[in-house]
Amino acid sequence: MSATQDTLLPTATREIQLASRPVGRPAPENFRLAETPLPELQDGQVLVRNQFISVDPYMRGRMNDVKSYSAPFALDKALDGGAVGEVIASRADNRKVGDAVVHQLGWREYAVVDAGATTRARTELAPASAFLGALGMTGLTAYAGLLKVAEFRAGDAVFVSGAAGAVGSLVGQIAKAMGASRVIGSAGSPEKVARLLELGFDAAFNYRDAPVRDQLKAAAGEQGIDVYFDNVGGDHLEAALSVLNVGGRVAMCGAIAQYNATEPPAAPRNLALAIGKQLTLRGFLVSGQRQHAAEFAERMAGWLADGTVSYDETVVEGLENAPRAFMDLLDGRNTGKMLVRL
Repeated sequence: MSATQDTLLPTATREIQLASRPVGRPAPENFRLAETPLPELQDGQVLVRNQFISVDPYMRGRMNDVKSYSAPFALDKALDGGAVGEVIASRADNRKVGDAVVHQLGWREYAVVDAGATTRARTELAPASAFLGALGMTGLTAYAGLLKVAEFRAGDAVFVSGAAGAVGSLVGQIAKAMGASRVIGSAGSPEKVARLLELGFDAAFNYRDAPVRDQLKAAAGEQGIDVYFDNVGGDHLEAALSVLNVGGRVAMCGAIAQYNATEPPAAPRNLALAIGKQLTLRGFLVSGQRQHAAEFAERMAGWLADGTVSYDETVVEGLENAPRAFMDLLDGRNTGKMLVRL
């Protein structure tokens, strides 16, 4: 970097810190907007101006001080998560100023990142924001969860809960592209149900209208379902267990219905059905599916290019509104991927 460049670079960043741990539903007072100095750039590092940050349901679990698959967020420190931005300074041979990169130091405007912890966002294929969604971890979650974890086969009937969300909307479209006989989705508003039908779902229902089990049975009919992609848990999982065919498979991706719960969930109360139906229920994390990333990226790029798959984004403006975006996400106020534009 030249001396002139140095003088133009930011020396501090605004960031969102975890001020206190939520009990139940997160509230504004659990978050704090702060400014902190940026560390000096070291060899092998880049300085990134974040353009979009991702807010995701799994982050709710990290706000609790409990042992889990991902370390809890520290109090009075910046939260982190997926982000995409532009390299504005580099001391790494493989990253140059102007590169668009994806990394995990979101919830802040600027980030000093080890170059090895970044991946290129191929913006010739899609806008940068897509690399936090359809062409990023969200897309890989949908692809690997359906095809590798649930072992989807052409002709399967598929049910997706939380189907208007970032992952669920992609799962349904991938299932159709791969030859599903029928794809059913649940969502939380008439507008979302209509959107699922536009995306090619064969049937969709509003889980607020009537018991999920009744609506799913009506949508599945005599054919039943062979695969359930679970983003919700609770009554949706219970309903799916009742409708799954013998040998059915469940990919357990999320349980957003209970992330803010302060009492243990009652459902599913019919888990014993898994015995007689010889069901397979498999939980998974996208971090355990990275071996499929190259295959996924090639297929998804093709599907986006030819219009087989499309994606929605709900974009909230401004870092200061990131906590609100996260709370809205947990309340289901997004369609597709929830992003914050900086």
